[in-house]
Amino acid sequence: MTVTVTPASAGRTAAGAGAGAATGEVRPGAPRGLRRLRALARHRGRLIGAGTALGLLLGAVLLGGGGWPAALTVDVSAPLGRGSDWIVDHRDSHPLFLYFLGHVSNLVVVSVRAVYLGLLAVGWAGVVAAVGLVAWRLAGVRLALASVAAVGACGLLGMWVPTLQTLALMVVAVAASVLLGGLLGLAGGLSDRMHRILRPVLDTMQVLPAFAYLLPVVLVFGIGVPAAVLATVVYAAPPMARLTALGLRGADAGVMEAAASLGATARQRLLTARLPLARKELLLGVNQAIMMALGMAVIASVIGAGGLGDRVYQALASVDVGAALAAGVPVVLLAVVLDRVTAAAGARIGAPPVPRAGLGWAVALGLTAAVAVAGRLAGRLSWPTAWTVEVAGPVNRGVDWMTDHLYSGVPLVGGTADWAGRFTTWVLDPLRGGLQWLPWWAVLLGVGALALLIGTWRTAATAVLATGTIGVLGVWGPALDTLSQVLAAVAVTLVLGVALGVAAARGDRLGRALRPVLDVLQTLPQFVYLIPVVALFGVGRAPAVAAAVVYALPAVVRITAQGVRAVDPAALESARSLGATGRQQLLQVQLPLARPALLLAVNQGVVLVLAVVVIGGLVGGGALGYDAVFGLARGDLATGLVAGAAIVCLGLALDRVTQPTRRPVFDGKGA
Repeated sequence: MTVTVTPASAGRTAAGAGAGAATGEVRPGAPRGLRRLRALARHRGRLIGAGTALGLLLGAVLLGGGGWPAALTVDVSAPLGRGSDWIVDHRDSHPLFLYFLGHVSNLVVVSVRAVYLGLLAVGWAGVVAAVGLVAWRLAGVRLALASVAAVGACGLLGMWVPTLQTLALMVVAVAASVLLGGLLGLAGGLSDRMHRILRPVLDTMQVLPAFAYLLPVVLVFGIGVPAAVLATVVYAAPPMARLTALGLRGADAGVMEAAASLGATARQRLLTARLPLARKELLLGVNQAIMMALGMAVIASVIGAGGLGDRVYQALASVDVGAALAAGVPVVLLAVVLDRVTAAAGARIGAPPVPRAGLGWAVALGLTAAVAVAGRLAGRLSWPTAWTVEVAGPVNRGVDWMTDHLYSGVPLVGGTADWAGRFTTWVLDPLRGGLQWLPWWAVLLGVGALALLIGTWRTAATAVLATGTIGVLGVWGPALDTLSQVLAAVAVTLVLGVALGVAAARGDRLGRALRPVLDVLQTLPQFVYLIPVVALFGVGRAPAVAAAVVYALPAVVRITAQGVRAVDPAALESARSLGATGRQQLLQVQLPLARPALLLAVNQGVVLVLAVVVIGGLVGGGALGYDAVFGLARGDLATGLVAGAAIVCLGLALDRVTQPTRRPVFDGKGA
């Protein structure tokens, strides 16, 4: 039995013009040109397939095979090297550095140092009290206790000073990113022209891997805290800008009309109507800026950010899983606490005002000051060394035991190292070899055809241009290596994510069980995912792929689940009335109608996978990630910048190839 249910047949029983328009039929009275356009639209896939086949035939005859031709490659390493040397030589003499960039750098250093010294002056007891009392006022007693326990755990693990360093950098970076993003969002929310200008820029910025932001700032500011803070600001500002603009543009038209009818000026309408109505979006923007800033602050350890990220980076470089875990756990705790507290504060917006709220804040401030003064008088500003627990040694002994007993030789199933080796041999190596065997023009043609099939000619042109730029930069082989890892990780992510998403959408119990797990996974910085995979699989390309799968999986699960849940109930009822089984309803009704959500899941999975595959260069992933990471580490900015530019182009191409023409809107709360 075959069941075919369209939105038109499920939502309407009447025939005629309305049903014909909904199902794509062309009425006899329609203009001839319109009928031709609709006929072309129906056969779009066939036309693209025929054009691709013709292009392959002509390419094989005229261009032959082989990798990217050397004649089409431009050596940019020498100009980049000269540009880098010029910047280094003129940092202390050129007016641009003396009177602008130098002051920006000094302001960042002074701000971070002031916050850090302030945290040290308050003492560990004052910091713990401040965190707990602020969480109490914003989110309630339960989250306040959890926040105190999380901050205390940072000290117990011996990471108190690195935690304060990360918090100091975070405070400055978040303040700057909220200010910058808020101003951009304000411009985009109040001006249609600015909104049209900012939208493609923010779209592009949000699909770029985090590593792409490090290289330009290092070129200008060098290795150190200023570069780390500014990269974090640029990375964290786009979500704040987008959500601010969304909140301002989505203000209730009736309220705005009422304010205008009362004679309010544009400034008064903004301050008394638009901004209060956009409070939820503004606080969500702050939440997203905080989470992205934390993720970037950890990654920016590669360029001298210090703090917890530097401990993780140094431990991963020496494959010291115990030390990496000791620094990684505080990062996880900070991420979860910051996310929960800001989310709870946002959820309280619109609730009845709390009586004597000002008195509560005064009490919290007074208690914090009292605890800080007491700790200072007692001479106990630093975390007591007796209150620390050494975990690196036991963890490393556990990893050694795993290496001896679980890496290989496990009866029937083999071991984790065996799995990684087989995945590399059976999947990654053939995939990389196949991509590198393809003629360069065939890759460009395939990229353009896929982008055109899913999107528009503009997205196809952008994808082809970005892919061609990779070849021009001379990193065609490493880019295809990175692409092979991305494709393998995306395939695994989609298989697992779609299956879990469909199961969560069709089973409320599983959905409720998955929600807290997905919540936690979506708050963790990218760097943290490398620690467990190194412990389980060692180093290499397979661990990088495994980390990418785990990082991208929550987004795919959530988008799939929401897409399946959003299917019109009338369509399902119509299918059931025709006797469709549960399997038929899923395959012939729910999944086809959830196609926009599934395309968006693919797009987000690709973007998130690429972000971690690039960072996988730290654990043996090789390819572009290796060139970018160790180009920075060795001070070879020319190599790092070329790899970074190729990563940007690859990200753009993958985003455009998987970008649906119309994106559905989701609230991000489903399982």
